[in-house]
Amino acid sequence: MNITIIYSTPTASSCVLNSSSFVSLPTALTSFSKLLSSSSSSSSASPPHRSLRLRSRTTLPPRILCSSSSLSVSDMDATGGQSLYPLHRTKTLHLVRHAQGIHNVEGEKDHDAYLSYDFFDANVTPLGWKQVDNLRKHVHACGLSKRIDLVVVSPLLRTMQTAVGVFGGEAYTDGINVPPLMAANTGKSGRPEISSLNSPPFVALELCREHLGVHPCDKRRSITEYRPLFPAVDFSLIENDDDILWTPDIRERDEEVAARGQKFLKWLWTRKEKEIAIVSHSGFLFHTLSAFGNDCHPSVKSEICTHFANCELRSVVIVDRSMIGSDSSTTNYPGKIPNGLDSTSETASEKHPEEKGA
Repeated sequence: MNITIIYSTPTASSCVLNSSSFVSLPTALTSFSKLLSSSSSSSSASPPHRSLRLRSRTTLPPRILCSSSSLSVSDMDATGGQSLYPLHRTKTLHLVRHAQGIHNVEGEKDHDAYLSYDFFDANVTPLGWKQVDNLRKHVHACGLSKRIDLVVVSPLLRTMQTAVGVFGGEAYTDGINVPPLMAANTGKSGRPEISSLNSPPFVALELCREHLGVHPCDKRRSITEYRPLFPAVDFSLIENDDDILWTPDIRERDEEVAARGQKFLKWLWTRKEKEIAIVSHSGFLFHTLSAFGNDCHPSVKSEICTHFANCELRSVVIVDRSMIGSDSSTTNYPGKIPNGLDSTSETASEKHPEEKGA
């Protein structure tokens, strides 16, 4: 899979983040120049690279982003560290970690609390609901709430509470014939019903769950239990009613979470929606994003790959460089309608090179 993420900040150029290319372009070009040079016997050393170290994958050689064999360092410098891709080959992702859960509070006091069944499928705390309310105010104030086409959420109580609280409708109103996103007092929240009116669709997906196994807080309830609590959330993509993925004695390894994260990103390209909110977990987001940013400035990479705070939101653009998706452009226009002559001055110069200096 060949996926790129672009992350932009007001003070930094767009950064291209590649899951299949772990060497920077300057490093690759420098190594290539050394390879051509005969001045040193050590100049033929391969540029460094790294892999995700997945058990089922082999290390791939680094790839330069530009395919031109005549590319030089000066050519690269001319782009100013920027990248350009067709708009219809991109999706905008708004990544959110769930609000504070009861397991976060107790785990901070004693890490062994993560092993306690007292925190099975942990719910959001009262402070966590305040975090939800503040993030909701932010997404409405910045206009993001009107742009979201789809909300994808991990099927655990704390992530679904966060997702519907941030991106759902207003408090449920009697007489409006739409199912609520969340029933009243779900997870002992003390919150009223949350309406699905004028909200984007919500889809629960196992791929974006936290590390599987050992920690009861990361074990989900049955879908049968969840449906009446979250009536307007779509659980149809979850194959098993019970949680068969979680085991009490084996914890999913970090590299396995990273591999699952890449499958999740690939799944996103099967969706038609262009702007998607994803509500997930610290470990899943961290290990999924850690595959990216190795050819960026270190400060930009840190904006991508640091751990998420509770209820933190980060927006990124993901780029499909391998045509995984099949969306056609809705804005491109072919031109020449009606058809007519359209010879360019560049073409004329190629036909009459003697006039270039005139």
